Amino acid sequence: MPEILWAPWRMTYIQSPNTGSGKGSDIFVDLPAENDDRKNLILFRGVSSFVMMNAFPYTSGHLLVAPYRQVNDITLMNDDELLEVNQLIAKGVSWIRAVYKPDGFNIGVNMGRAGGAGIPQHIHWHIVPRWSGDTNFMTSIGDVRVMPQTLHESYDQLIEAMSRDV
Repeated sequence: MPEILWAPWRMTYIQSPNTGSGKGSDIFVDLPAENDDRKNLILFRGVSSFVMMNAFPYTSGHLLVAPYRQVNDITLMNDDELLEVNQLIAKGVSWIRAVYKPDGFNIGVNMGRAGGAGIPQHIHWHIVPRWSGDTNFMTSIGDVRVMPQTLHESYDQLIEAMSRDV
């Protein structure tokens, strides 16, 4: 009999009607407008861009950086947005290091549906902390990730690290 690993939080993602559709709502516009940063996992608000936690992370500490303005291509971003996004990526790396002490990072952007973008209408960057040996059978075979901490526990730790850094 196979073992079962329960991941009920994934159902929200699976049943989300707008996930990957390119239509309807845009979390990078909708969530900052709500002004409930802890609920929406928004860690930092800049002038043209912001940092939020990924609600469906690959690892603990997985962050997203996006401009407020809905733009789908890096070539359409203005200089202020490009500069601030890169500054926030650097800050995000610093905050994650302070909390999780990873061995490395994957930092990248999936631009366009063919490029793997789950929200193709709004460009955003992923900052994913990595540890030596963190590839295991769960991700390789089972397409399952084991998260050792809740999102809000992670949020609180990152906010604390940010208060010492910002």
